[in-house]
Amino acid sequence: MVCPGVRRGSGHHGKRSSRVHSAGGLGNETRGGRVEPVALPRFRERSGLRRSAGPVARFFRLHETTMDIILRGYEVNEPTWFYLSTVLILAVFFRFGRWLSLRNLDLLLLLAISPGLLLTKYRPEIGHAWLFVGAGVLLVRLLLDPLCRRRPKLEINLNRAGTTFLCLAAFAFLMTKVLTEPPPDTAVATVREASRLLKLDAPRQAANDGEAVPGPAARLLAAPVVPTSRLVAQGPGQGAGSSAVEQLAARILAVLSHAAVVCGLLMIGRTHFGDVTLGISMATLYLLVPCTAYDVAKVNHVLPAALALWAFALCHRPFWAGCLMGLAAGVMFFPLFLIPLWWKFYGRRACKPFLAGLATVAAALLLVVLIVSPDVSSVYRQTIGAIDWSVLQFRGGTASGFWSQHNEAYRLPVMVAAFVLYLALTFVPWRKTPEHLLAQSTAIILATQLWYPQQGGAYVLWYLPSLIAVVFRPRLFHSPAVLLGHREQRSRTEDDDVQESEPATVVMAPPLTPPPEARRPTHGTTTPHVGTRRSSSPVRAPISHHDGNGAR
Repeated sequence: MVCPGVRRGSGHHGKRSSRVHSAGGLGNETRGGRVEPVALPRFRERSGLRRSAGPVARFFRLHETTMDIILRGYEVNEPTWFYLSTVLILAVFFRFGRWLSLRNLDLLLLLAISPGLLLTKYRPEIGHAWLFVGAGVLLVRLLLDPLCRRRPKLEINLNRAGTTFLCLAAFAFLMTKVLTEPPPDTAVATVREASRLLKLDAPRQAANDGEAVPGPAARLLAAPVVPTSRLVAQGPGQGAGSSAVEQLAARILAVLSHAAVVCGLLMIGRTHFGDVTLGISMATLYLLVPCTAYDVAKVNHVLPAALALWAFALCHRPFWAGCLMGLAAGVMFFPLFLIPLWWKFYGRRACKPFLAGLATVAAALLLVVLIVSPDVSSVYRQTIGAIDWSVLQFRGGTASGFWSQHNEAYRLPVMVAAFVLYLALTFVPWRKTPEHLLAQSTAIILATQLWYPQQGGAYVLWYLPSLIAVVFRPRLFHSPAVLLGHREQRSRTEDDDVQESEPATVVMAPPLTPPPEARRPTHGTTTPHVGTRRSSSPVRAPISHHDGNGAR
């Protein structure tokens, strides 16, 4: 009789076999006098890592074996994670003292998207319809965002230390999921093209498997990860299979993409919102939302969103914002629709460095294409030919999504309405502030989901980080003139009291809660202007100060 979990070995009976059984019967077997867990071959089959892998890969195998021993048979499936994360999000972020608040409405809308993404794997027709309707409701909410002028600072139900701990714990759990589960085929294909780029080989024609095809910038950004993954997957003097390297590189790229999103939210909270605690809260909510866990390993969903988020975080530096927006457009197509909006945000003078950043990235990508292309036809195939023109066709196909279940003739008015909306958001309002830029950029990404035929609405991670920033955004009064510090534009605003000869130091965002002496100024006293150095001549306080209750 062989106990469960112990394999029958030839020549290993009696005392040695009973010793294995007394060790706990946890799937151990004897090979040449050694005791090895049975879970190791299963993990090697799942991860693609060989037994002669490097120290980091051996650590992952040891972690998998240890978790099998401690929590044997325990697994949190996707529906269970939806219930657990929903309860946790409501306990931490829901304002039970103010039921009728904008924060509570936004939380409910965020949580309402997750069931649709979950249903796409079990009932695709219901799931895609759910996501389509949810995207439409969120689009209406973003279009009405400029009307929500009273944006009080609402604290979450957890202090800063507890929120930081929860953020780190959620990040650790999600990244463990990335490192222990097989990466999606789209991420592995991106890494494979990056490996061909390092060998100066022309990329292959991307297979249209029903998802959005990544652009040339995706393999360019994934290229530095491939050599690192090769060193991690193998030990000194040992080799590693190409499949193992590609899978590990896809995992590392997913971890770095989510880390970029978390750091971008922290940066926005610090520089634009004036409160690091808001940045930590946004990052925590991003990691706890079930949509993030469902598509946590899909690099082509997270990477362009991370680049676009960092472009907004550095919008006071237009050249770097243009570079990041150009990279995002090179990874996926949807940031191209954001460029006219950002051009109008910067204005006639400030848009020059932004366009210079876009041109720099475009020239760099074209140079890479010219280097790896053997002939002119290959250059055409990687530039103009890389655009998936089939999304503009109105004929039934094999792509899954909302429009695959309905007549695509109805997609034409939706597509026309979306492009009219792009044009309207570009010019309305005429003078834009960062709060307009954030909400309208998210609205454009959401509108793209409505007419895109290939799984339209399922790309939740494209707009989730910026949508969370809209949820936590306080009132932002600084305009592009204040952001960039241009003296010609600043003279047209309320800063005309400041002398032209006095140098100015721009402050990105005023504190959310001014000091006590600044809240109730006495009669006849003045406060120095925000964004300038103290001067001997008194100037009036700016309107951008607001108290914790949202009063302007």
